[in-house]
This record gives sequence, C-alpha cells and structure tokens, in this order.
Amino acid sequence: MSVDLIVKRRAQMKRAIKQSILLFVGFLITSQQILTKGLLYDIDHHVVNMKHYRITGMASHFLLAMDDLGLRWFTATVLLVSAAIIGWRFKSFRPLNLSLLALLSLNLVVGCAKLVFGRSKPRLHFDELHVGGLSYPSGHAANALISWGLLAYIIYRYTKRAPFNGVNLTWVVVLFSVAVCVASLIRNTHWLSDLIGGLFLGGSILVAIIAVDRYFPSKKQPS
Repeated sequence: MSVDLIVKRRAQMKRAIKQSILLFVGFLITSQQILTKGLLYDIDHHVVNMKHYRITGMASHFLLAMDDLGLRWFTATVLLVSAAIIGWRFKSFRPLNLSLLALLSLNLVVGCAKLVFGRSKPRLHFDELHVGGLSYPSGHAANALISWGLLAYIIYRYTKRAPFNGVNLTWVVVLFSVAVCVASLIRNTHWLSDLIGGLFLGGSILVAIIAVDRYFPSKKQPS
C-alpha cells in the first residue's frame, strides 16, 4: 500500500471519528429532551395525537414492507450474505468482519440503551421511562441505517477501481431509513424522538465502524 493511500486513509479515519462523536452528541441531546420533557417531548405527543387514518388492503401490506426494511433478521441476513459474497470475490474476510462488528455493536449499544431508558411505546397511550419498555431508541431506525449503510459502504469500497468511481448507494440508504421511520410513525409503533435517537445512535456506530476500517489497512481492499 502506497504512502499516499495510507495518509489518505488516516485522514478519512480522523474525519469519521469526528463525525461519529457529533452524531453521538445528537443522540445525547435527543435523550436529554426526553429526560427533561423538553420541546421534542412535546412534539412527540403532538404527532401521536394527530388523526391517524385506518390503512387497509395493499396499502397496509406496503406499509409493513417499508417497516420490514429495518427488521433485524432480514437486514442482518442481507448484509452477511452480501458481505460473504463480496469477501469471496475479493478473497478477503474484511467485509464479513466489518458486518459482524457492526451487528454486534448494534445489538449491544442499542439494546443497552433501550434497557436504560425503558420507555413505553405510544400504542400503550402513555409515555413513561423506566417501566420496562423498549421504545427508545428505535432499533428499527438504527438497524436500517447501520445495515444498509454498511452494505453501501462495502460495495463502494470494493467497486472503486480506476478509471471508474465506486458505486455510491447513499441515496438508497437515505430512502430506506426514511421509509422505516415514516412506517413507524404511521403504524404508531414509535415516538418521533425514538426514531431520531435511533438514527443518531445508529449513524454514530456506523461511522465508528468506518473509522475502524480506515485505521487498519487492507491490501485486498481496492480503496
């Protein structure tokens, strides 16, 4: 690996660490709003109290499919299988290792946060902390961002070969993450702040994983 590429990767690592910290600060601010019942807490209840129309038929199935884009077993399966195929193609364990690290971090960090806050879900028609609920932060939102985001990152890094640029799937990640959040709000399965907190925490974990990848060089990775 050339010196220029090493320097470039280290610069990317430092930038990723800064971004990860900023995203985690966003999660802390969101958490503070919930704990102190601030403005975001009021917005939560305003959104929930809005009139919800009953969705049936094909629209209901489509809404459920949108929500499933953040389903843990589904996204984990797609990520691991895709990472294994890419790793086999380039004779590298890096894609699979990154995927396993991301999934373990997701379950550990988000799972612990859910237990610490213990927030009740909006469908129960009351909003309390430390009651054994698992609403905050949203695992669906965090999972969608981490799983689809890491898959897009791996594809980008392993398809970036001169003279072509890598396949950038950022728009797909944004689309899937927004779809999961919209479906959760319509189905009334999460407070708005649950989703915001999940995105912040998931984004922080995702960018931290990218920082790890940038710190440890791999000769098998094209970029």
